[in-house]
Amino acid sequence: MKDLIYGVHAVKEAILSGKTIDKIIIQKGSSQTLTEIKEFTRKLHIPIQEVPSIAIDKLCYQKNHQGVAAYLSPIEYQSVEEIIIRAFEFGESPLLILLDGVTDVRNLGAIARSAECMGVHALILPQSGSARINQDAMKASAGAFHYLPVCKEDNLKKTILTLKSMGITIFGCTEKANKNLHEIDLTQPICWVFGDEGKGISTAILKLCDDKTAIPMYGQIQSLNVSVAAGIVLYETQKQRNS
Repeated sequence: MKDLIYGVHAVKEAILSGKTIDKIIIQKGSSQTLTEIKEFTRKLHIPIQEVPSIAIDKLCYQKNHQGVAAYLSPIEYQSVEEIIIRAFEFGESPLLILLDGVTDVRNLGAIARSAECMGVHALILPQSGSARINQDAMKASAGAFHYLPVCKEDNLKKTILTLKSMGITIFGCTEKANKNLHEIDLTQPICWVFGDEGKGISTAILKLCDDKTAIPMYGQIQSLNVSVAAGIVLYETQKQRNS
């Protein structure tokens, strides 16, 4: 895997050189050296996952990993606040997407592809509990991740409150909503929230949404793949903005 590095020195140098790291994998019952790496990465808010030795052996193909591995991100993450400020400075109405629990890399890539095509200013992901932007996600995005700004946030609830304070309206896309997609004003500054296909948007995040809306359905199946839903919602948003 091109985005995986392993070994104490390799991981340390990646951290010290400022590489963007998605996650650190550390063997359980680790040595003092690995404990130091854990403490250092926590200060930098890099997610850490402790796994049994058999798991890290398999991950690193039985090579000498010394109990630690790291996933490097193929992109650089950006500040959502700076992106919003830039959009306002250019006289644009910010359009953002926040993903709450989307764990399928192909869905993530497909959403990024639609987002880039539909002029989304930024894609917001949680620091943990989300699909990683790996080679499969990059491929599914058809290169969109090279152009679409992505922000990774420690606390989605705090991020939503920050967005609200900057004049962004938070819309949750959920089949549980009573309001139709065509019934709301999408020309205002917006952040669309999408959840995973199983549970949808989490209750805590849904409570923070300013409004909730559903895509009207005309068939027997009453749910859409999250990437398809995102494409429909973004098209309707731009349709309103350019009418």
